[in-house]
Amino acid sequence: MTLRQTLSGAGLLALTALFAVTLLAGVYALTHQAISNAEHQARLQALTVVLPADRYDNDPLNDQISVIAPGWLGSDEAMTAWRARRAGAPSMLAIEAVAPDGYAGTIQLLVSVDAAGHIGAVRVTRHSETPGLGDAIELRRSDWIDHFAGTSLASPPAARWKVRKDGGEFDQFAGATITPRAVVAATRRVLQLLEHHGPELYAEPADSVLRFSDAPETPVIPSAGREP
Repeated sequence: MTLRQTLSGAGLLALTALFAVTLLAGVYALTHQAISNAEHQARLQALTVVLPADRYDNDPLNDQISVIAPGWLGSDEAMTAWRARRAGAPSMLAIEAVAPDGYAGTIQLLVSVDAAGHIGAVRVTRHSETPGLGDAIELRRSDWIDHFAGTSLASPPAARWKVRKDGGEFDQFAGATITPRAVVAATRRVLQLLEHHGPELYAEPADSVLRFSDAPETPVIPSAGREP
């Protein structure tokens, strides 16, 4: 084989490799964008559980911030807040929160609150409560969690933001009072956070980290498996 033939073959091989790489890059770019868009829509759809699509015309996933507020949100870790807006004005906010005083440990929540301070929805995202007792906080087990919708710090009155056993508005579960008590208290603290710092939560640029060192008057004390 002559040198010319060798170089020609090498050049053809190089061109073929370049074509293949270019083709793969193009396919990756197209599929990567499609996959990214699909994942984005899936996350947005999941968020509609507490943040209905008819409440905003922005993209809450691109308008989120992190909030570190142990006294209000029950955790030293950063909690995510997604802001919903309509025509640029605040409409509703969904935020992660933790009830650290569940019967069997922490209860993770997702809570939405509209701009007027009313609960949109509360959902439990993770817990370790007793099956058949405390797990009634899950929507698939009972509709108890739906009773928060429409409530605010004024309705019921502050003194009634408790389970009935403590003289409040919300039902407890037979044989399990600590679990609903913890969820009620955590939900109330989210409303109090919005009452105290709502404008700041909406005003910060997307992807900001907000820190609040203050706390509600009543401290959170983990239950550590106390009697219901």
